[in-house]
Amino acid sequence: MVADPPPSAPLRLVLLDCDGTIVDGQAAAVGAMAAALGHLGLPAPAEMALRAVIGLPPAEQMARLLPADIDPAAAAAALAHYRSTFQSMSRDPALAEPLYPGMRKALERIAAAGVLLGIVTGKGRRSLLATLAHHDLERHFVTLHTADDGPGKPAPDMVQRAICRTGADAGSTMVVGDTIFDIQMALNARVHAVGVAWGYHPALALKRAGAERIATMPAELPRIIHELLPGDRDAPRL
Repeated sequence: MVADPPPSAPLRLVLLDCDGTIVDGQAAAVGAMAAALGHLGLPAPAEMALRAVIGLPPAEQMARLLPADIDPAAAAAALAHYRSTFQSMSRDPALAEPLYPGMRKALERIAAAGVLLGIVTGKGRRSLLATLAHHDLERHFVTLHTADDGPGKPAPDMVQRAICRTGADAGSTMVVGDTIFDIQMALNARVHAVGVAWGYHPALALKRAGAERIATMPAELPRIIHELLPGDRDAPRL
């Protein structure tokens, strides 16, 4: 009697946030939000308050920063001003979104080991594609999910769509991000949650939100993935 072949190892899927995780997009995001509030004659919030909402969809960022009694039309105008200003600032070489040191090499190692890579971000799709093209990173990612696609963080929808499109499962999927909204999204989707210490929210806040691990530099990500998402014995090592 011929024995059944051993079951294949599940696909490993790692979903990364973009701003604050892959690239440092803070200058453009914070500057554009301050300009949008200034457009309404409102003072710019403290930088800490601006940093605290980065990672949410722009409309949700605006809702948290504007006065509760603001006219809806004024809020819509501020959001439109934010988007146009952000696009303009992002095209300025002086405000280009640099890769965090070591990120390119980490992505190459992860992809070379057969791990599927995707992005789950609050950026719009046009902005994300421009960022990836600028750094020549498109080839590493098999699935992209943005604020244009539906409910943003911390809802689980982006993660669930990524799992559906790639054929992975929750137990072999990980979200890597720099804000508590990334961690909350991962927990809501019942996948592994890993925080990064070089982004917009402090490591302690990520840990308290439920992150299983905190990477202190991009070079640590392959090891963490290997430990949390073990693959087939014959797969290339991370």
